[in-house]
Amino acid sequence: MELRELGRTGLKLSTVGFGASPLGNVFGTVSDEQAIASVSLAFQSGINFFDTSPYYGGTLSEKVLGKALKALQAPRNSYIVATKCGRYKEGFDFSADRVTRSIDESLERLQLDHVDILQCHDIEFGSLDQIVNETIPALVKLKEAGKTRFIGITGLPLSVFSYVLDRVPPGTLDVVLSYCHYCVNDSALGDLVPYLKAKGVGIINASPLSMGLLTEAGPPEWHPASPQLKSACQAAAAHCKEKGKNISKLALQYSLLNKEISSVLVGMKSVEQVEENVAAARELATSGIDEEALSEVEAILKPVKSQSWPSGIQQS
Repeated sequence: MELRELGRTGLKLSTVGFGASPLGNVFGTVSDEQAIASVSLAFQSGINFFDTSPYYGGTLSEKVLGKALKALQAPRNSYIVATKCGRYKEGFDFSADRVTRSIDESLERLQLDHVDILQCHDIEFGSLDQIVNETIPALVKLKEAGKTRFIGITGLPLSVFSYVLDRVPPGTLDVVLSYCHYCVNDSALGDLVPYLKAKGVGIINASPLSMGLLTEAGPPEWHPASPQLKSACQAAAAHCKEKGKNISKLALQYSLLNKEISSVLVGMKSVEQVEENVAAARELATSGIDEEALSEVEAILKPVKSQSWPSGIQQS
């Protein structure tokens, strides 16, 4: 598995990252045995980056990931763990007090003495000025205390990243995690890459399958995409299937092509999913992407290219 540097952190992340939200039973029940086997195979296959949040499964994802990492019996510096703060089952709380307590709770669940990256989760649901003036200074203190090595922010609307990065001292933030904006149907994150690089932050891209839009099974009922976007993605998936191709594999490989993005986080909950994702990355490294299939899919998705959906509260 190829490793890529994460901004100025010195961390080298596997290009495919293990998204641990499914370990919180958010896409169906996962047994501890299944979780441990999946994390173990991922680690053996060269995946060294594991991302979770107290929000996923109401803290369950962190607990299960903690058990699975412990079962590896591997040196702590051989894997990279990211968790988040500010978003919980009960709602959002970006106060300095809450995020400071949050990391201690997360470390206990993860059975770790520090995480590598602590991220403010889905900041568009809070006051961005509170994030700048209160939350991030609290995260800086946690970094100084050694509870996390690096700090970052996550969110869906790309505008929140520049709002915050333009208002905190240079070098304060180490990482941004964007999702659903570097996929075959939406590559808007690509336009922001030069700006993010100039700010010195590492870039993580999550949800290359656009929360299920780019799958044969299709998105979950609650998916916020427009009917037009859903139907275009459905048509692209059907076209791939007809040609004996897999839309999800193509979508993951497309996201991995951008070398400026350090890691692509994919939710995984089974040994089969780990095998598929690792195989897709290896195939890309050895024989490249299926250009013909990609251009056909891009043509189908052209009318809805970079169409997103609203998320969070309207920021003034």
